[in-house]
Amino acid sequence: MNELEGVPMRMRWARLRFQIIGQLLAAPPEHGELSIAIDELAQKQWRHPTTGESVKFGASTIERWYYQAKSTPVDTMESLARKVRGDAGKQTCIHAVLKETIRSLHRQYPWFSFQLHYDNLVVLAEKDPTLDPIPSYTSICRYMKSHGLLRVKASKTKNKQRNSTFEVREVRSFEVEHVNGLWHLDFHECSRSISLPSGEWQKPVLLAVLDDRSRLVCHAQWYLAPSAEALIHGLCQAIQKRGLPRALYTDNGGAMVAEETREGLMRLGIVYDHTKPYTPEQNAKMEVFWAQVEGRLIAMLRGESELSLALLNQFTQAWVEQEYNRTIHSETKQSPIERFLAGPNTGRPSPKSDQLRSDFRRATTRAQRQSDGTISLEGIRFEIPARYRPLQRVHVRYAKWDLSSIELCDEHTGKTLCPLLPLDKAKNADRQRRVIPQEATPVENATNAPGIPPLMHKYISEYAATGLPPAYLAHEEQTNLSEENT
Repeated sequence: MNELEGVPMRMRWARLRFQIIGQLLAAPPEHGELSIAIDELAQKQWRHPTTGESVKFGASTIERWYYQAKSTPVDTMESLARKVRGDAGKQTCIHAVLKETIRSLHRQYPWFSFQLHYDNLVVLAEKDPTLDPIPSYTSICRYMKSHGLLRVKASKTKNKQRNSTFEVREVRSFEVEHVNGLWHLDFHECSRSISLPSGEWQKPVLLAVLDDRSRLVCHAQWYLAPSAEALIHGLCQAIQKRGLPRALYTDNGGAMVAEETREGLMRLGIVYDHTKPYTPEQNAKMEVFWAQVEGRLIAMLRGESELSLALLNQFTQAWVEQEYNRTIHSETKQSPIERFLAGPNTGRPSPKSDQLRSDFRRATTRAQRQSDGTISLEGIRFEIPARYRPLQRVHVRYAKWDLSSIELCDEHTGKTLCPLLPLDKAKNADRQRRVIPQEATPVENATNAPGIPPLMHKYISEYAATGLPPAYLAHEEQTNLSEENT
């Protein structure tokens, strides 16, 4: 699946711009070195979000993006996105008289194509100056689509034709220069089992988020499985406790590369990087922490025979905050909490919990069923509110594990319009139906013929003006029939 599917064009530009200047935000250059770093970025080639071709950007442009993002630490991606025009989604060139004429034509000739509707509008405008100016075909087509003025096709009946290898590279120790400049995230399977309410025993996994510079555990929590849902649940808590980091470093597990995870990190302006497969040594800081978890925390719990998930998490929080984060580190010569508070800190304030929950969702586009106004997600049908029924395709955001909360979004801005509810057939059976204004009548059900359209009248008049005889010979049967009628 294309990772850009369902992403508005303005946000595709925001992703590209963040990709270019993200490392400058995660590790701000020293005084006097910013221009050098920007010049290096200006020499690189990037993939154009529309054409896919390789492009370069000037140093002044990259510098403007950098200061733009730096000045808005909370909503970095929105600051980098292309601005939405005030009249976006509005056909300002189509005046009221023309709109009514378009609707009238569609009521009379619902089976016409967009092009045929447009050609007839042009003819009408030649006789009626109030319809001028006629905008482009594209504008007319866009207006008709957005208002549900679609082509009505005849119903199909039995009487009608149916139509490997990885590069081996050296490993070097590293440390970023800023608190919240880089976080490490990983899962660890416990060496002992816990008891479940069902009476079964299972080995839990520990999700831990570690700040690179200070070694502070931003958050740690045990789960039953290393899922994307668990990752986002724990990461959001770390963000609310310590603020937004500039970058995140993980392995290649399924939870880390899930679409919800990647989308959330991108929307929050967090640079994402990962280790090479089968190289745990590249995330050595996490491996050191796991050794302490097993050697101290789990070792102290060996005497607890009935260890549950809740009890394990309670012990873990106490150990992390009272021992690990307060113990002097052998390399830094400071405790993680002291080094974290000392800075320098390049982090950003945390968004509210509802916003975080909304950010970590996948974006996609679905075609709306015109018959009943529903879409299908993960095998479940959801109803589109009546005011959005004219839309052929809708943009939604959701998490695979939480289909109780689906968001209908604006295709231009990505902003939430309204929640979507699952289709309830039983409830709909007793619900009073809203009267829908009829814009079109199916061809086979039309009772009154609309007459000859304006374009055909024009052709007849122009042909008669030529003075030429009919360009066909009447069939013998037709001639005899005419004589009998006289």
